[in-house]
Amino acid sequence: MEGLLRDGPPVGPTRRGFWRSPLRGPWLTSVLGAALLVGITLMFVTGLLSYAAYNPDLGANDKTPDRGWLGFYLFSWPTHPYWLYRLTQGVHVTLGIVLIPVLLAKLWSVIPKLFSWPPVKSVSHALERLSLLLLVGGVLFEFATGVLNIQLDYIFPGSFYPLHFYGAWIFIGAFVVHVAFRIPLMLRMLRSGALREELRRRPRTGETPLSDSTGLISPRPAAPTMSRRGALGMVGAGSLALLVVTAGQSIGGRLRPTALLAPRGQDPGPGPNGFQINKTAASVGVRAVDMGAAWRLVVRGGGRERILTRGEVLALPQHTASLPIACVEGWSTEDQEWSGVRLADLAELVGFTDRPPGVFVQSAQLSGSFRSTTLRDNQVRDPRSLLALRVNGADLSPDHGYPARIIVPANPGVHNTKWVTRLTFGENV
Repeated sequence: MEGLLRDGPPVGPTRRGFWRSPLRGPWLTSVLGAALLVGITLMFVTGLLSYAAYNPDLGANDKTPDRGWLGFYLFSWPTHPYWLYRLTQGVHVTLGIVLIPVLLAKLWSVIPKLFSWPPVKSVSHALERLSLLLLVGGVLFEFATGVLNIQLDYIFPGSFYPLHFYGAWIFIGAFVVHVAFRIPLMLRMLRSGALREELRRRPRTGETPLSDSTGLISPRPAAPTMSRRGALGMVGAGSLALLVVTAGQSIGGRLRPTALLAPRGQDPGPGPNGFQINKTAASVGVRAVDMGAAWRLVVRGGGRERILTRGEVLALPQHTASLPIACVEGWSTEDQEWSGVRLADLAELVGFTDRPPGVFVQSAQLSGSFRSTTLRDNQVRDPRSLLALRVNGADLSPDHGYPARIIVPANPGVHNTKWVTRLTFGENV
């Protein structure tokens, strides 16, 4: 080890002169870091809200066992306003995509630090390098799994939910430590000189830096080819382009076709049922014969049970609600006109005439996750929470959950269970 230190770093990226861009330096890194500080903080907050919306402290919904004190903030997810989850998850996913060019530019700006030599100088330096590994590895893992989830491409081992959840906490811990140590330098760099002058200034070959303590400035920079304004403009243009081809999947409606990065191959066709789906009936093993005349809805609770045909469910008082579907992948629909039986009325069939409890919902789905879900009592009591039988004036299509599905305001789409066969009130909740 002593010989390596005496001889200096080997040839290649560990030598500071290897990285020659004159744009690298604490000012550019500070600007990119400030953008990520705001963006990642907002992403983390909306991610926590998304996790709370999944009601993870309800047994059927928990995809992250042993979360312990990491779930300290969980609360009963509200049903008002009805577009709440559509907003928070749309911001989370869209912002994550938009920040990719900023993240890549930030990693480019600090890449000399990743190859600093020697790799370990002392115990404190080793701890700093470990935190850097967790920071860079964590952010790349979170962004990569998030993008794959948006594309419904689950090539990583295990469930997305615990992987993304625990990865987020590991990353945010390293992120907080990094910000605590670096924010004084970032503020100092952003306050030094006029912003317009810094953006216009083109670094000059042989320019003496104000400070070289960061290890970011090349000792022998190459001839400059653009200003810092040009570099930041390229990053901003990349983020704007990603916003244009992403935001439509959260806004929906006429902007939906602009969402070029949204998952493809699930075109529901025209008509009343012509809005987005994630999974078709065939893909999860739901057969037409099972959902035909033989279908029955079992309603249980309080020691009682009622078994209803679809005709008997249709004979119950019908209500309507104008609600969207919003999914964890970031896409959402416009408001659709749903009609069906209020969940509170179904609870009344088995004796819950006052303040109905939560409900455990089971589906005819044979494969995949979320074959069941649990709704809280506040969700059951909302008059817009329905066991929907029709949408936009027509029967549900098989892919939208025929003969019956759940629709609840501000509920993640995956918990609006399709192909419902059993409702159990007050048990397993």
